Amino acid sequence: MFGIKQKMKKYILKKKGVQMGKGIEIGENVNFGSEPYLIKIEDNVRISSNVNLITHDGGLWTLRKMGLLENADYFGKILIEENVNIGMNATIMPGVTIGKNSIVGFGAVVTKDVEPNTVVAGMPAKKIETIQEYYEKKKDKCDFTKNMNYREKRKYLLRKDFN
Repeated sequence: MFGIKQKMKKYILKKKGVQMGKGIEIGENVNFGSEPYLIKIEDNVRISSNVNLITHDGGLWTLRKMGLLENADYFGKILIEENVNIGMNATIMPGVTIGKNSIVGFGAVVTKDVEPNTVVAGMPAKKIETIQEYYEKKKDKCDFTKNMNYREKRKYLLRKDFN
């Protein structure tokens, strides 16, 4: 079921103009905004649930209503380079490029470009560490469960000492 849902989601997004590479995973309730054709996603990218990809500055509405910039809009393309993970509830703002091999933390608001091989988090998102530092921190603490089925994984995790 998950595979069919993913294929349908990607098909619809491509019809709306999102440029997508291969190996892309898109979570539930991802918002591609009102100009999805300004978004390019390269290979092997995971966009977790409730992520917002914003391609325009809605704040201009106020200036338009004040009569300062009638009929004005501001748009920016979003580029997500290869092998990027975007955590749940993150927001990517107009004009941002997320460099390859990067991680965007849960709830981050990305207002500026993310350098390749970087972990960013926060509001606004700031560099936390390099991808190499992240690897060094995690490598001895991992559980290798990706080849387990649901029952095997559940049994393993319920027996594990998390201390």
